[in-house]
Amino acid sequence: MEFDALGPKYLGWLINGFWITLLLSLLASLLGSVLGLVLAVARSSSWALLWRPAWAYIALFRNTPLLVQLFFWYFGFTSLLPEELVLWLNAVHHLVLPGGREWMLPGYEYLIGVIALGLFASAFIAEEIRAGLRGVPHAQRQAALALGMTPTQAMRHVVLPQAVRIALPPLLGQYMNVIKSSSLTMAIGVMELSYASRQVETATFKTFQAYAVSTVLYILTIALLETLGQFLHRRMHVASQP
Repeated sequence: MEFDALGPKYLGWLINGFWITLLLSLLASLLGSVLGLVLAVARSSSWALLWRPAWAYIALFRNTPLLVQLFFWYFGFTSLLPEELVLWLNAVHHLVLPGGREWMLPGYEYLIGVIALGLFASAFIAEEIRAGLRGVPHAQRQAALALGMTPTQAMRHVVLPQAVRIALPPLLGQYMNVIKSSSLTMAIGVMELSYASRQVETATFKTFQAYAVSTVLYILTIALLETLGQFLHRRMHVASQP
């Protein structure tokens, strides 16, 4: 079987899809981390008005397939919005940059992809952070309070740094899952790497080449993130040594 390489045009499609995947995953991870931290703190609270809603949220998003959540936000939630707003959201918008240059803003499906993926990831990230919080000895918080810190200061300066150090390896695993799960956003029209691979395969009929390139890009991204995680973990371990 003769192997024909992809031309620059189609490699460009894949690279563009790859950048969209990275940006989508980064934004979703940031959203998921912020929400996950809030949920973890609420879930660890002894106040029922905080931990019960947090528990319900985590249970709902952890036990519902991501694809279903994507369809809900893109089709179900959108159907509840005013028609004028939906038309505006689906229109093409440009940001005027200094010098008169225009930059086309991401489409509505991209925004939904970030929100859905971020909300989905937040439920898993919350549990990893909560496990880190539980791994910090209670005496650490008591010692911080005895030194005159407020409960908020003790959480921010004493408990959370140690909890993040404990939760770092599983958190990196969740961020890797975000990158891999981002491929599902092609179902709502996000032109990420998997979507681009399908476009290249349809245009060239070079199935192996198209998906081989995308597979290598996914593997390299995950490997780079894992290497970065190991480096950060070693740095944090050394910094924690007396």
